[in-house]
Amino acid sequence: MRIFVTGGAGFIGSAYVRALLQDEYPGAPGADVTVLDLLSYSGNRANLPAENSRLTFVEGDISDAGLLREILPGHDAIVHFAAESHVDRSIAGAVPFVATNVLGTQVLLDAARDVGVPRFVHVSTDEVYGSIADGSWTESWPLSPNSPYAASKAGSDLLALAAHRTHGMDVVVTRCSNNYGPHQFPEKVIPLFVTNLLDGKPVPLYGDGGNIRDWLHVDDHCRGIQLVLEKGAAGEVYHIGGGTELSNKELTGRLLEACGAGWEMVRPVGDRLGHDRRYSLDISKIKTMLGYAPRVPLEQGLAGTVQWYRDNRPWWEPLKARAGL
Repeated sequence: MRIFVTGGAGFIGSAYVRALLQDEYPGAPGADVTVLDLLSYSGNRANLPAENSRLTFVEGDISDAGLLREILPGHDAIVHFAAESHVDRSIAGAVPFVATNVLGTQVLLDAARDVGVPRFVHVSTDEVYGSIADGSWTESWPLSPNSPYAASKAGSDLLALAAHRTHGMDVVVTRCSNNYGPHQFPEKVIPLFVTNLLDGKPVPLYGDGGNIRDWLHVDDHCRGIQLVLEKGAAGEVYHIGGGTELSNKELTGRLLEACGAGWEMVRPVGDRLGHDRRYSLDISKIKTMLGYAPRVPLEQGLAGTVQWYRDNRPWWEPLKARAGL
């Protein structure tokens, strides 16, 4: 089996690729993997093995139609992670998000159809739904994104599903809750807070800290994606969640404890523009139809993540320095 992974040097994509190369998925033993990644600020070649006979790495853009038509033929599936993904960056400037997430996805869909790649898994986010006060979103919930990032992802979701309905492409969409784990770029809340605290620096908490998110370990997310690749029905959407909701203040408390710090290290800051109050995915569909269930308890996952950042300063210190974090 040959799997083509876009954004495979990023946080989630690289976790998926490493798991494939370590034969962690029974449905893809010995799979060969091609990674296409532009290596923009959050893509990191060091997230992947330096040498592996089953891995081909190509530095390039998903919007490069000529490159795609050169390297896509012969693959059995595309798993599409590549995206601009940081909400604050999208608020500061939305054009790169539209260019990559919307236009790039359409170029990739067109190339996949032209060269005949049989299967296309489009990886998306719960943020496309907006905010929900009570209950949980099902896969049929109307999209109502509130940030430029979420709007660009909603657009890419609709293009992917339109490719199935219009052209009959075997496209499946996944939407996940907030991911965490090793190798996450340190602008995101968990690695930012952990690395700041490890350096004895304060951490910024938005608003009243009452915004609620469901937390999903990246390994659970990737297992869910593989289940969808292997068994998901064409034209369907599947939610992948972790099942543990925390307010940002509750999450901060857990990170402070894990890093041996107190609340004096917290600095309240003005709230993010258009900050969604609560996300919550109903994951009954993927559990019932594909047999998914999260395996990594939050306490265990956070402890392992904090330890990884303790042990891997040479990975994150240069990234924070370059990004001015």
